[in-house]
Amino acid sequence: MNPWLALPLGDYEGHMGSDAVNQLAPLADLFGEVLARLRPRSVAILGVAGGNGLQHVDGTITTRVVGIDVNPDYLAATRERFPDLRGLELLRADLEHDTIKTEPVALVHAALVFEYAGTGRCLESAVSLVAPDGHLSVVLQIPSEGRQAVTPSGYASMNSLADGFSFIDPHRLRRLLAQQDLRLTHQSRLALCTGKAFWSGYFERK
Repeated sequence: MNPWLALPLGDYEGHMGSDAVNQLAPLADLFGEVLARLRPRSVAILGVAGGNGLQHVDGTITTRVVGIDVNPDYLAATRERFPDLRGLELLRADLEHDTIKTEPVALVHAALVFEYAGTGRCLESAVSLVAPDGHLSVVLQIPSEGRQAVTPSGYASMNSLADGFSFIDPHRLRRLLAQQDLRLTHQSRLALCTGKAFWSGYFERK
């Protein structure tokens, strides 16, 4: 069984928002940044969880929001938290194994997704969802010396995810996406207060 199906949303968000991890707010800010930079008419979030960052969506600009996740409880929470979000569509899918079938969007956002779902079917789906002249936004966790990939935070349920986590090399991802005619147009590094760091990249389809 997919370990994400057994992980309560409260545990995941508690872990990600804990002082030891402190990634929930930075991830939301990175999503808000790409929305502000690219101003997409439509967006798909891979691994939407409970909708972290959706508060940054401007409904006067972005009129379609597709949230994809394997856990139906996460999707239900997103629906409950953002009942007035314009054009919200929620799709249940296992990103590692399923083919995503929905109309392409101007922006696909994948933050800390490929580390768990891999760069096989998940990457294929991400690429297929990018409309012509659209973008794929990716956030990857960069290896940090002396730091575990999944930081202990007191949430024992998170241990089930540790074995499924694999770092993704940004340079390798860039080569893979170049083969799919997606060109890197922006990249940045965000240092976190915990000593870890994120790499963020925007890829444009031309």
